[in-house]
Amino acid sequence: MKINYSILILFILLIVSCQSKNSYDPERNYSDIQKDLTAKFILAEDSSVIELPEGHFLFDKSLSLEGKSHLTIRGKGIDKTVLSFKGQTDGAEGLRITNCNNITLEDFTVEDAAGDNIKVMDTKGITFRRMKVAWTGKINEDNGAYGFYPVMCDGVVIEECESMGSSDAGVYVGQSENVVIRNNIVYQNVAGIESENSDNVEIYGNEVYDNTGGILVFNLPGLSRYGRNIKVYENNVYNNNRKNFSVPGAIVGYVPAGAGMIILATSNVEVYKNVIKGHKTGGIAIVSYELIKAMDEMNDDKPEDADLPDGIAAFNADYESDPNYDPYPGKIYLHNNVYDNDKWIPDLNSDMGKMLLVKNGFKTPDIIIDGILPDNYLVENGSVNDTYKICIDEENIKFLYLDAENDFEGMNENDKNYKCEQTIL
Repeated sequence: MKINYSILILFILLIVSCQSKNSYDPERNYSDIQKDLTAKFILAEDSSVIELPEGHFLFDKSLSLEGKSHLTIRGKGIDKTVLSFKGQTDGAEGLRITNCNNITLEDFTVEDAAGDNIKVMDTKGITFRRMKVAWTGKINEDNGAYGFYPVMCDGVVIEECESMGSSDAGVYVGQSENVVIRNNIVYQNVAGIESENSDNVEIYGNEVYDNTGGILVFNLPGLSRYGRNIKVYENNVYNNNRKNFSVPGAIVGYVPAGAGMIILATSNVEVYKNVIKGHKTGGIAIVSYELIKAMDEMNDDKPEDADLPDGIAAFNADYESDPNYDPYPGKIYLHNNVYDNDKWIPDLNSDMGKMLLVKNGFKTPDIIIDGILPDNYLVENGSVNDTYKICIDEENIKFLYLDAENDFEGMNENDKNYKCEQTIL
């Protein structure tokens, strides 16, 4: 029987569009300590502690730290100390920390910043511990981009925290080195956890669910540094099927709902001992920036001149002019993960999901490789260039090689070419 996929897709899209939208509406009774706390931030001496009282506190402008060392900001607990920036009129971030050393934030919540809830730049040693970042009300593109947002930092620890509602990434680290993201709960964001252009990153022990995409490891062009040496292990990543609600024009808008993990144009990545289950598009996708280019060219709905908020990246069509950027993933090693996928319809709000349904039918792969290869993928003796070697040492998986470079002509489910082991430093 010949299936009319157009009618089927329209029917399923109707079902998806009728699903209810979620909202986060905690009870709040605000008090005013803005003047007093702003002064404490400005006048804080090195090696001191700023104690935050119990209560819900409303601010109309950012709280800033600059040039401080060995400082701790401590609340009375996630549910007891809440700093809200709802209706903020001055500044884009809730907390903004720049050019500092050894700063610790612990035991409080930051909500509803106009942009990012907590942004940290050019800081050596930043720890977030037992914190929550969130946006209240409906979960949509009007929410800020990032919950935790350290960028260009050295020595980042994000542990035992909670993040929800970000229109880009709940837990993000960008252009940084020596990063640990562990034992966090991350949900209802577009990207749950995102490591972008960062070195020496460990992501483990996290609970990641109900985002559009679970854990993303990206390298994007045109930035100050490029990431490598990333280990993702012992995470519980499940049911990340939320409809993408990113700002139009953002590159994270190309993440299809139902993506457990995506490794994009990054090298030296090891993924092991994770539980990855319940994703309607795929468990793990290993893709090149060339695939993003193709998706961008197919996107008739993208804005011509997207006016994106600060920090949100769009597709960079000029990526080939960056001599330090390699758009292809390489030295990837997947092993000892547990996959469990009972979904059978991919995300039909994305071109990727529609393509998977048409080309692959009602099957959800555990691992997808886009099959877009660099010119030097093979060396002279015909073996794979070590720079681009991908090893998949997994048992009983549903594998899909897209062969997107050749219009899917060579698409297949045979993973024998990737059965190998390798050492990732």
